[in-house]
Amino acid sequence: MSRRIKPEKREVQPDDRFNNIHLQMIINRIMLNGKKSLATTMVYDALDMISEKTGKEGIEVFETALKNVSPLMEVRPRRVGGSTYQVPMEVSPERRVTLAMRWIINASRARSGKSYPEKLAAELMDAAENQGASIRRKEETHKMAEANRAFSHFRM
Repeated sequence: MSRRIKPEKREVQPDDRFNNIHLQMIINRIMLNGKKSLATTMVYDALDMISEKTGKEGIEVFETALKNVSPLMEVRPRRVGGSTYQVPMEVSPERRVTLAMRWIINASRARSGKSYPEKLAAELMDAAENQGASIRRKEETHKMAEANRAFSHFRM
């Protein structure tokens, strides 16, 4: 079953401090129970911590982390006959960013101890250096796609 009409994409306004659309998107995803000011404060605190620890701009580290975590390939289920195959497919640019953000947020929430800004800062710094749980998640996705290359002729 597919939809009759595709919902139109919402326009995201860039954030106030860095004028960055991706940063605003991650703020919106971190936000819980509509508490946007709290989410904004936490993200900016995390970026400030990154600047202190690395000496680089926090926003640059954030962009690098996002680029490193973004997957190029993923598997999607496809029914052929009576069986379901995991078919490797290229990931669209919007979905790349979405998945990267989701993985970074989940990995930072899963980290132990400390305040959330510290966890997020640590995860972003790890991701910028190609380490950490979110990078592992990307590599897992790529491995799955590689392992199922035999089914790539079932492209959708």
